[in-house]
Amino acid sequence: MRKEILITNDDGFESEGLIRLVDAIRKLENVNVTVVAPTTEKSACGHSLTLTRPLRFVEIDDNFFKLDDGTPSDCIYLAVYALYKKKPDLIISGINKGSNMGEDITYSGTASAAMEGVLQDIPSFAISQVCSNNYESLKIHGYDLACEVACDIAQKILNHKLVMPKRKFLNINIPPIKKRDSKGYKITEAGYRVYGNDAHIYRNPRGEEYYWIGIHPLQWKKRSLDIMCDLEAVENNYISITPIELNLTSYEEMEQLKILER
Repeated sequence: MRKEILITNDDGFESEGLIRLVDAIRKLENVNVTVVAPTTEKSACGHSLTLTRPLRFVEIDDNFFKLDDGTPSDCIYLAVYALYKKKPDLIISGINKGSNMGEDITYSGTASAAMEGVLQDIPSFAISQVCSNNYESLKIHGYDLACEVACDIAQKILNHKLVMPKRKFLNINIPPIKKRDSKGYKITEAGYRVYGNDAHIYRNPRGEEYYWIGIHPLQWKKRSLDIMCDLEAVENNYISITPIELNLTSYEEMEQLKILER
């Protein structure tokens, strides 16, 4: 029986990363691929659902849809409901143009689509291509390594060689290198990102102020001496695979907070 794979992203239905991923996954044996992606770029939209307006599927090609101004989470939520009688066997979100590491996972539309997938009890992973030099690395290395990794992980999940517990997904980041320079997979923790404020103020011809939010450099602190984080792994030419769980409870604080119950 053919396996059903649902693919989305947060860069929009025309993005090169998505097209390359779809072409690669469709070459796997015994799979059907359906694509539902946002009409426009939805980077950093987080795990948002659209509740204030209706959404519409627009068919671009066979089994390829854009969701008119929907978010990545909308794409997964509605595709599973509207396009399938039986849930798909796997959800892949990507290939994102740029990294999704450390606490950036909380902003990421790419990661959030995988979150929505596991909320629907469907095995899911998010995959991102880390870039350098203002995306110049993409012109050199492209998405070849990311496509190879996506196909490998997809096959392992579909063949049940890789099983993730419920409400947990894989967040994969690919270093900006050629395939031959990769050191292989490294299982990592989410890094401790160092954030600043990169907001830029401008004025339009009428003198009104407006702002652009910029891009932070990939800086981090060591969180653990024993476990390599995603940012460190990518810097050292490893393919970072981070298992992410949706349970956000801080269990370490529960005991001291019991004073509030008295």
